[in-house]
Amino acid sequence: MPLPIEDYAMISDCQSAALVGRNGSMDWLCFPRYDSPSMFGALLGDESHGCWRLAPEDEAATSTRAYIENTFMLVTRWSTSTGEVEVTDFMPHGNRSADIVRRVRGVRGTVTMRQKVAVRFDYARAVPWVRQVQGEPGHGIIATAGPDAVIIRGPRLRARGEAHEGVFDVHEGETVDAVLNWYPSYRDAPPALDVDALAASTQAWWDEWTSGISHQGAYHDHVVRSLIVLRALTHEDTGGIAAAATTSLPEQFGGERNWDYRYTWLRDASLTLSVLINHGYLEEATGWRSWLLRAIAGDPADVQIMYGLAGERDLMERELPNFPGYEGSSPVRIGNGAVDQYQADVIGEVMVALQEAREKGIRDQQHAWPVQRALMAFTEQHWQRKDSGIWEMRGAERYFTHSRVMVWAAFDRAIKAHERFGLDGPVKRWQELRSRIEEEIEEQGFDEERGTYVQAYGSKEVDASLLILPQVGYVKATDPRMLGTVAAIEQDLMPDGLVMRYRTGQSDDGLTPGEYPFLACSFWLVEQYASSGRHEDARRLMDRLVGLSNDVGLLSEEYDIKGGRQAGNTPQALSHLALVRAADAIESGRDTRHR
Repeated sequence: MPLPIEDYAMISDCQSAALVGRNGSMDWLCFPRYDSPSMFGALLGDESHGCWRLAPEDEAATSTRAYIENTFMLVTRWSTSTGEVEVTDFMPHGNRSADIVRRVRGVRGTVTMRQKVAVRFDYARAVPWVRQVQGEPGHGIIATAGPDAVIIRGPRLRARGEAHEGVFDVHEGETVDAVLNWYPSYRDAPPALDVDALAASTQAWWDEWTSGISHQGAYHDHVVRSLIVLRALTHEDTGGIAAAATTSLPEQFGGERNWDYRYTWLRDASLTLSVLINHGYLEEATGWRSWLLRAIAGDPADVQIMYGLAGERDLMERELPNFPGYEGSSPVRIGNGAVDQYQADVIGEVMVALQEAREKGIRDQQHAWPVQRALMAFTEQHWQRKDSGIWEMRGAERYFTHSRVMVWAAFDRAIKAHERFGLDGPVKRWQELRSRIEEEIEEQGFDEERGTYVQAYGSKEVDASLLILPQVGYVKATDPRMLGTVAAIEQDLMPDGLVMRYRTGQSDDGLTPGEYPFLACSFWLVEQYASSGRHEDARRLMDRLVGLSNDVGLLSEEYDIKGGRQAGNTPQALSHLALVRAADAIESGRDTRHR
């Protein structure tokens, strides 16, 4: 049975990731990319779905863990009755291959360690053929099934059922390495790694990358870890940004709200771009912009809301009945049916991000504006179309107020591109449509009686996405209309002090009602508080939210307040980028107050 979500830490090489539990079990791994089929899938079932456990044989052993500062190299210190060891888990960066190192170092006395490896390729649908190999450095096993193969070198492993196990002693001052290399099965096994050199180069790379972070303030450590998460989720080669490292971790335990988040949402990636730009990471921002222009090239009518990490379009949603699901939460899904939805806000998000990139000095690519012009031509033709909204409602399409505001933002940024950079286009037409949409929003998206913007035209419900309106410049955070919206959100969407996306029982989202507060929405409220002068409220909520990070600083998608546990896919890019924005807003407000 998998551990609580918050008991997992991620290691990453900016190509893929693994989740390692407090108990030393690696229960999730997809190689060679985030969105590849899993080879360790116990997170969504049990050990029979694949895992790699490395821990002291002493079941009474205790542990503490932490990342090597500013890296995704995880160090777990185990204490037993006979001694102490440290296990350093990391994925070498820049090695151009898919590898995992589990280095055990004896700290005191002698500790007997036990390994158990169960490789299950293709989402646990392929049990591999495994054979023993001898050679330098020591023993190894090769597991092969279909297109996939791995070689695991290190302490000897012996077959036991459909897994391989082994024990070995580690003495004080001694170092023992277990190394996994994935490779295509039609090629020869790769040579053994120089672990010392790769450990040093990986730590140096992360240190160099984080040295560019200039953020200061009370939430510095959380901001740094969040930016590292965003970097790790940005695929090194393609520039695509994964929304999370996992699939099908539940938004409601035991429920059906289980989605695959290992892809690149234009919305989330655009917001990540904004955060990276504002913290000086122009190279990553430039890489993402290049990815975007490749992915959406062609007919604007064919633009999707999400893509694979290299821009793949075929993300058909499927169910995997061989997985029981995390704590029985089924179905387990791969792919995502929302890929076929029309979400009117996405082009607005893209236009906002690309305009911000220009304003921050990112050199324009020759074909960037023609692509934006094509997107705007499509928006001109479809600006009156209903959509499925930011939350990917699986009910009927509607006029969601947030979506309408983002259509407004698309025209607004196109106009600003002309005004500030002299880029060509039908500016008068854009100005006319911007004004028409604003009039429409104020007439149909605002409830005069209650004094609040509403989730959708004709609705009395509010939605946490309305907190984004000031972020894109549609309305000031201090505007009475926005303050009224915040009051309604506090009344309707915060039964336990954190923000729900919307009331699932009152909104037609095509699913069984029920989910937990969405962490990004609460960070949006922190930003709103800070921007509207409610500084103490901002700090109070921010303190509570960062306290929901796990022991190594990771946030999932949602939080089960009554259960006191994280929920949803992890680590979640949207949660972490919203944390950074909220921290920036608090610091900006503090600077303003002290002038």
